[in-house]
Amino acid sequence: MRPVLWAAFAALAGGAVLCVIGWYGVSGERFAERQLPYLASCTVPGAALIVAGAVLLTHGRSALAAARVEELYGLLVATEPPPAGDRRQAPVATDEALLMVPGGTLRHRADCPLVAGKPKAVPADATILAAGALAPCPICEPPRPPEPDDPPAAPAPAPEH
Repeated sequence: MRPVLWAAFAALAGGAVLCVIGWYGVSGERFAERQLPYLASCTVPGAALIVAGAVLLTHGRSALAAARVEELYGLLVATEPPPAGDRRQAPVATDEALLMVPGGTLRHRADCPLVAGKPKAVPADATILAAGALAPCPICEPPRPPEPDDPPAAPAPAPEH
């Protein structure tokens, strides 16, 4: 793909040089009979090179874009289907510790699949939680952070048998 782009730039530059030479030659001649050789040998081929360079440039860029799309498609889509018996759902988060990603907008449980094992996930700041700046993650559905004036939650009674 790179050679096509280099050829396009070379054609554009060569065409521009030929057009300038043709213009200079035509402008120095008074009679049309003496201007025609400059038009035929410089200006017309220069214009053709400019058109060819524009076509090559467009083709080179579209080929580069197509290659990038194919690469992204290969990264996003598995080439082999998963085995039929291996259809598991993502683990459901159950931990009560709240985490956040700096600059993020969601609060997560510590075992949320979106932040589990991520080094950037940090414990949620109490002031940010109190301000209500973090929305709950739709995957792990963390509990609502305690309000400063809320009484502490009583522990759940143990089930009796």
